[in-house]
Amino acid sequence: MAIDKNMKILVVDDFSMMRKVIKNILKQLDFHVILEAEHGREALEIIKNNDDLSLIITDWHMPIMNGLELLIAIRKNPPTAKLPVLMVTAEALQENILAAIKAGVSNFVVKPFDANMMKEKIDKIFNNLPSEE
Repeated sequence: MAIDKNMKILVVDDFSMMRKVIKNILKQLDFHVILEAEHGREALEIIKNNDDLSLIITDWHMPIMNGLELLIAIRKNPPTAKLPVLMVTAEALQENILAAIKAGVSNFVVKPFDANMMKEKIDKIFNNLPSEE
């Protein structure tokens, strides 16, 4: 399945530099419709106002609402329950990864990562989506 390069992606991270790095990687991969949020609560507002989002890329550790809390909120809301979520984390703690998998994360990318790793994770998410018939 070809991935829509015009899909709308939301990048959620409390560090503006990290958002910039992810946005630059996405642009290298030919994705150009990119929104940003500093934390999960801001992300939920953006999600509520953009029903055409195709992918959320979120950091794990953020103030106000972290990535796991954001993921749980997305999964609990029927209109967004199937929205793909790529979790970015600096840690590979088994219990955290298990918690995110249990909460319904679509995939992980562990820092540091590059454009190839990001492409691989995004491809895997969209190639594993059930086809809508």
